[in-house]
Amino acid sequence: MKMFLLGAAAGYVLGAKAGRGRYEQIVRTYRKIADHPMVQGAAGVARAKVGERFGRSQH
Repeated sequence: MKMFLLGAAAGYVLGAKAGRGRYEQIVRTYRKIADHPMVQGAAGVARAKVGERFGRSQH
C-alpha cells in the first residue's frame, strides 16, 4: 500500500510541475496516511500473509 501511495504521489509531483509547496503538501499527506495505525496494521497483516504464502520459514 505504501509503495502504491508513494508511486502515485511521485507521479503527480513529477508530472504536474506543481512546485515545491504542492510537493511538500503531498509528502505530508503521504506520511500522515502511512503512519496511521490502521494502515500500519493492514501492512503488517499483508506482510504476514506474504510470508506465509512464500514460506518465510523455508530457506
